[in-house]
Amino acid sequence: MARTVETTPFPDQKPGTSGLRKKVPVFQQPHYVENFVQSLFDSLEGFRGKTLVVGGDGRFYNREVIQTVIAMAAANGFGRAIIGKGGILSTPAASHIIRKNKAFGGIVLSASHNPGGPHEDFGIKYNIGNGGPAPEKITDAVFERSKAISRYLIVDIDPVDIDTMGTVEVAGMKVEIIDPVADYADLMESLFDFDAIRKMFTSGFRMAFDAMHAVTGPYAKEILEKHLGAPEGTARNFVPLPDFGGHHPDPNLVHAKALYDEMMGPNAPDFGAASDGDGDRNLIIGRGIFVTPSDSLAMLVANAHLAPGYSAGLKGIARSMPTSGAADLVAKKLGIGMYETPTGWKFFGNLLDAGMATICGEESAGTGSDHVREKDGLWAVLLWLNILAVRGQSVKEIATEHWATFGRNYYSRHDYEEVATEAANALVDELRGKLATLSGKVVRGMKIAKADDFAYRDPVDGSVSEHQGIRILFEGGSRVVLRLSGTGTSGATLRLYVERYEPDPARHNLDTQEALADLLAAADEIAGIRRHTSRDGPSVIT
Repeated sequence: MARTVETTPFPDQKPGTSGLRKKVPVFQQPHYVENFVQSLFDSLEGFRGKTLVVGGDGRFYNREVIQTVIAMAAANGFGRAIIGKGGILSTPAASHIIRKNKAFGGIVLSASHNPGGPHEDFGIKYNIGNGGPAPEKITDAVFERSKAISRYLIVDIDPVDIDTMGTVEVAGMKVEIIDPVADYADLMESLFDFDAIRKMFTSGFRMAFDAMHAVTGPYAKEILEKHLGAPEGTARNFVPLPDFGGHHPDPNLVHAKALYDEMMGPNAPDFGAASDGDGDRNLIIGRGIFVTPSDSLAMLVANAHLAPGYSAGLKGIARSMPTSGAADLVAKKLGIGMYETPTGWKFFGNLLDAGMATICGEESAGTGSDHVREKDGLWAVLLWLNILAVRGQSVKEIATEHWATFGRNYYSRHDYEEVATEAANALVDELRGKLATLSGKVVRGMKIAKADDFAYRDPVDGSVSEHQGIRILFEGGSRVVLRLSGTGTSGATLRLYVERYEPDPARHNLDTQEALADLLAAADEIAGIRRHTSRDGPSVIT
């Protein structure tokens, strides 16, 4: 029997680009989780008797919130809940399970690449029936409802055993505990040439995959070692832990430094890769070479036809605006559509559903295709393995040939984390105020061709998203982009993206930061980054 509990609103339940993210103690406040979940259910229609998929990345507080979601889903009239064993579901696997089971939607419990633990980050995200993140019209409605909520519905039940596969009934709702890996592994085998990859491993090919004690551990262990025959130990740190082993589960060169150092050292494996907290990001490193996410997207697109799932060619490519233009050059050569969207995977959903794009990517280490409606870290790793197996070349050889064919886009992102919100907003407001005066100005010997505040009109539904990042475009193809990120939990993160196009193969081996030095100096001169942030440099460079 559903029980109605009176409550009062919390003022801070506005979802960001990937759901609601806060510190664990915030979510542990009485009624906090319940208010947000009820606000979500109150903003949806037509789910009575339908299926809800629930899972997370295993971070601290994951299990407790799953029990709350079960009790509230039953009280609100869902007919069935599908939950990954142990509460585990990678974000791309959740997307696939929503689509395969024609579920009404899904709740993904994760703060993605953010740290986990009793005083670290937690998150709740809603995915719609196509398997993708909820669009802004839904997240906006949830926030509005959260500001006025006065009650939530819940049933009083004993905790559901989420560690035993099978189906039980809870207050009239069926709860099905499933193997979190099996369906996803089958999907990957349908896309890639597993036989070719197996032969490559049999021949002595060596790989290191760092799961970072996050959600892709069980997936990598099963697929890489059991399905593909990679040696035991290929998947490292493969047991998901509530605090990710005390580490930051972000697969970049700072937090995966040990893997990077190994790949740059003597006797390095042939291929190195990593994924993040919820399994939707990827890090690609060859022996002696780091492949930037922007370059990885371009190289995957250029070689995707080598995998069975993409042998018929691609319908189009989409990238987030801050991502480098490397993929644009490939799209032009292939004669297919290229779409530049705001940051946030939800903007790719319409393009994928409409059959306008096949592969999408973001500079923040997210790549994926129309097999799901989320970015997919392990998918990108497996596509790289497929390409390496078919081409019989090293990562460095493939990258060198790619740059010789298309030119090289030197690219880097500088993150200024936990900047005082007022200072970050002042920087952006000041820069917006002088955009109209920048065109034609020369800074550090480079002439500004155009400066704007990026706005996106969705070619499918016509919706418009404004203020998605400030672009300063220089003659010759170089550019600087600044935007505030919505993925952190405290302060503001200022992201600075810099890109320089270099067509000359003789200049394809420069140090990236040296190649971008003039642009970095120009960005500071134009935007006053040091002046506003009081920082001598970024927190993280990728």
